[in-house]
Amino acid sequence: MGSVGCEQPSEPQGRFSAIIVNFNSGPHLAQCLRSLVECDNVTRIVVVDNGSSDDSLSGLPGDSRIHIIRNRKNLGFSCANNRGMAKAGDDPFLLFLNPDTIVSVGSLAAMLEFMMSHPDVGMCGPLITNPDGTEQRGCRRDEPRPFPALKTMLGLARRGINHVDRALPSKPIEVDAISGSCMLVRRTALEAVGPFDENYFLHCEDLDWCKRFWLAGWKVMFVPDAVITHARGACSRGRRVRVEWHKHRGMARYYRKFQRQNHPIWVSALITGGIWTRFLLMAPWWYLRDRMP
Repeated sequence: MGSVGCEQPSEPQGRFSAIIVNFNSGPHLAQCLRSLVECDNVTRIVVVDNGSSDDSLSGLPGDSRIHIIRNRKNLGFSCANNRGMAKAGDDPFLLFLNPDTIVSVGSLAAMLEFMMSHPDVGMCGPLITNPDGTEQRGCRRDEPRPFPALKTMLGLARRGINHVDRALPSKPIEVDAISGSCMLVRRTALEAVGPFDENYFLHCEDLDWCKRFWLAGWKVMFVPDAVITHARGACSRGRRVRVEWHKHRGMARYYRKFQRQNHPIWVSALITGGIWTRFLLMAPWWYLRDRMP
């Protein structure tokens, strides 16, 4: 795979704490940590384990910066991240990273350098690639709005909310949202906006956070020069129906929280009903796929 880790800058103001929420990620967690400990800028790495039943906590690097919080059960992504924040250091930046990611050489340095030179940016995210090197959906996207989303599902829109089908920008750009699998967040912005909304168990909490950063006047940026590899779905294999239930529940909550007030009651009912109708129609297919060899 080649060398991994972080290069310069290593100035004190470029220091950060990292928070990783783990749930049955297998060997991916150790690989992620081995890439992360190569970065001199990280002062503390908090791994919050959500009651894993596999051996993902074994074979981890013996680095004094790594601290593990063991939850007795799966508290959800938002809650676990908030617990990790409480145990992070007082660094000016916090990195939220999925356990099935690998940090490429210089990627964190590029994000840190960008954040330090743009004080109006509250959070930024990298170009996230699949293991085969292709861009992964979700690392640069628009806010999900009901009617464009419906047109996309029906095949009536040329483009969805994800920008994966658009040319990669040559420099950092503002976006509505980045992926929760890798977020570098400014502490002062976080203190102004607040932590993750724990009413989201899994999925859409990153969209919610990005929206709240925007509403509070902080920019959300996509940094294409930073590259992270993500083995998407490594922590959710065999649990597709449950994961999708939480995703659709998150969609419904996001709509109620930020968009419902823009529509009459009957439109809101149709949109909410549409979210859950999609889940009911797709659930049998997801169940069968989980059981396919």
